[in-house]
Amino acid sequence: MTGIMLALLGGFISKATSMNYLVVAGGGGGGSSVGGGGGAGGFRTASGVSLTGVSSLSITVGAGGNGMPNTLSPSTKGGDSSISGTGFTTITSAGGGNAYGQSYLYPSVPAAVAGGSGAGGNRNNNPGAAGNTPNTSPSQGNNGGDGSDSSDGYGGGGGGGAGGSGANGTGTSGGNGGAGSTASSALGGGTYAGGGGGGADAPRTAGTGGSSIGGNGTNSVSGNATSGATNTGSGGGGTGGYTAGGNGASGVVIVAYPVTFRPATTTGSPTVTVSGGYRRYTFTGNGSITF
Repeated sequence: MTGIMLALLGGFISKATSMNYLVVAGGGGGGSSVGGGGGAGGFRTASGVSLTGVSSLSITVGAGGNGMPNTLSPSTKGGDSSISGTGFTTITSAGGGNAYGQSYLYPSVPAAVAGGSGAGGNRNNNPGAAGNTPNTSPSQGNNGGDGSDSSDGYGGGGGGGAGGSGANGTGTSGGNGGAGSTASSALGGGTYAGGGGGGADAPRTAGTGGSSIGGNGTNSVSGNATSGATNTGSGGGGTGGYTAGGNGASGVVIVAYPVTFRPATTTGSPTVTVSGGYRRYTFTGNGSITF
């Protein structure tokens, strides 16, 4: 009887020996004035990762980058997300690259910025930026699409996503953002890290966000671009006029292991769910987990 009671209280339940993780960085901000879409934050995931010799892990969740608020102010890159701890090889996903548009703040229009996924280029035939920067294997993201300046009109490139590159802008439209990627069922499923859509000049069509979670672009008469979906690490959309590009979305870190192991203790108030035979800890802000 005593042994049964101890087991029920957790005395005989061992700590987790392995885990699954998802680490998504913050998405980059979108550009203004026929700007490109922001790149998605890096997407890194693995299963069956050993916890031998590991007792506690620190969690960092990257913030989304700011969209270019107007032609006089810069956009910003998404923040990195990571898992680290003694005896554990640190996993870092890089923030998504930020996009620009035609700007009067700079002597020349800034190039799209590389990141977990790269930002789309602006209307000045600016090339999209590289994704998977720094390089990881498997790849954490994809390239942004190129911008277009043609006799037919202007289109910003779409930001890269975890599941695909951003589309090029054309004389008739902004490029669509690259698709996101879906987490495993052990990690709760869900799609993350879509690229932002590129802006366009009216009456042309702006690009849409990747996987419906990246921010949508706008054309030059339809106001501000939209931001990436909250806590998906998606990029912000680019705008066609002198209005604001969309903000990138903050990232997320998820840790999961079988329910047969004892619950962990945490800081940072993650959301804890139990389903499908797994216990999942979803962090949308910094914290820690002790097994």
